[in-house]
Amino acid sequence: STWGLLSTVAYPWFARCSMSSSIDVQIVTYDPKWRADFAALNIDWLERLFTVEERDREVLHDPETHILSPGGEILFAVADGKVLGTVGLLQESPGVFELTKMAVWPAAQGRGIGMALLRAAIAKFKERGGHELFLESSTKIPNALSLYERVGFAYRPAPRPGSHYARADVYMVYVEPQVD
Repeated sequence: STWGLLSTVAYPWFARCSMSSSIDVQIVTYDPKWRADFAALNIDWLERLFTVEERDREVLHDPETHILSPGGEILFAVADGKVLGTVGLLQESPGVFELTKMAVWPAAQGRGIGMALLRAAIAKFKERGGHELFLESSTKIPNALSLYERVGFAYRPAPRPGSHYARADVYMVYVEPQVD
């Protein structure tokens, strides 16, 4: 299938890289040349842990229509011209955004790339004047949940009303950390 083909786009290159040396990672905004990477990163974890749902197929096949056109953003973590991770901000309504489609290649995990993407997405949310940032996730990915908690996401009763995903058994909302 097309989805199986997409899942081999960037991962084989990165799996061969040495993770012992430091890498210079930049967080950049969407460029159409990374459309296949956006899909491949997300298809990888979805196929490993869950199933690719129809909503996933729609968004990953056409992120320009489903994320960017309604006022959202897609960010990429890039090193040496290669995409290591991605995250999307889907504008649901004025000022309300969903943190969505966050993924980092398994070989790049544990190096702060997910945290950098998450912080950049929160900065974009604030820059855009957002007043609510939420996400849907799963108890099957505790490392992701821990990352979300560390930056200020708080649990709410799940599933979220109007949830798009059968796998979502976690609903979290960003709460700006209070500075003493």
